[in-house]
Amino acid sequence: MKENILLNLETIRQRIQKACEKAGRRHQEVKLLLATKTVSAEHIKTALENGTTLIAENKVQELKEKYDALKDIPHENHFIGHLQTNKIKDILKYDVVCVQSLDRLDLAEKLHQRLLSEGKTIEVLIQVNTSQEESKFGVHPDNAVELTRKVSEFSTLKVKGLMTIGLFSAETEKVRTCFKILKNLQQEIILQNIANVDMKDLSMGMSGDLETAIEEGATIVRVGTAVFGARMYPDSFYWNEGKGV
Repeated sequence: MKENILLNLETIRQRIQKACEKAGRRHQEVKLLLATKTVSAEHIKTALENGTTLIAENKVQELKEKYDALKDIPHENHFIGHLQTNKIKDILKYDVVCVQSLDRLDLAEKLHQRLLSEGKTIEVLIQVNTSQEESKFGVHPDNAVELTRKVSEFSTLKVKGLMTIGLFSAETEKVRTCFKILKNLQQEIILQNIANVDMKDLSMGMSGDLETAIEEGATIVRVGTAVFGARMYPDSFYWNEGKGV
C-alpha cells in the first residue's frame, strides 16, 4: 500500500504540473490538499513523510481519532466538511488552521465567539454552492459577496478565499461552469476591496476534475481517491452531514 500511495502522489503531482503548464501557470501556484476521509493515520503518515504538508478531514470524529498519531509530523490541517456549531470547540482543539466550509452567518458568529474566548484567530474560505444542488452545502452564488462582507467584520476570522464542490459529472464543460462561477465571484470580491478579506485562494477541483479546476484558476486542489484509493462509502456520506436531518 505504501508503494501505491507514493506512486499515486507522484502521478498527481505530474498531473498538476502538466495542467499548470497547459494553463500558462507556475505549478507552485497550486497546492495539493489530501482529503483524508476514511484514510488510516498510517497511510496519511506515508504521504506526510514524502513531501505532502496539507491535509483535510470532512468529519470532526476522524480529526479526533487521528490527531495523536499525526501531531508530531509537520503538516497543516484544514477542515472541508459541513461544520456543525456544536463541533467548533473540537476544530480548535485539534489544530485546524483553516475552515474551508464556512457557508452561513450563524456559524461565523459562533466561531468568532469561541475564538475570542480562546484568544485565537483562524483562516476561513467561504463555501459556495456553484452547482446549486440541494444535496450540497454552500451559500448560493448570489449571496456569496454579501456573506463574505459580513464574515469580514469578525476580527478573528481571516477570509482567504472561496471553496466549491463542483458538479459530479463526466461532462467537463458543465463542471467548468461551476469553477468559472467561483473565479468570477473571486474577481468581484477583489474589486470591492473589503477589509480583512484576502481573496488569494480558490479551493476547487478533486481527483477527477483537477485539470479543469486549474485551468479556471484553482490554487488548492483536493485529492483523496486518486492517492489513497476508492472509498467504501458514497460521496453523500461525506458531503451531506446533517443535510435534511
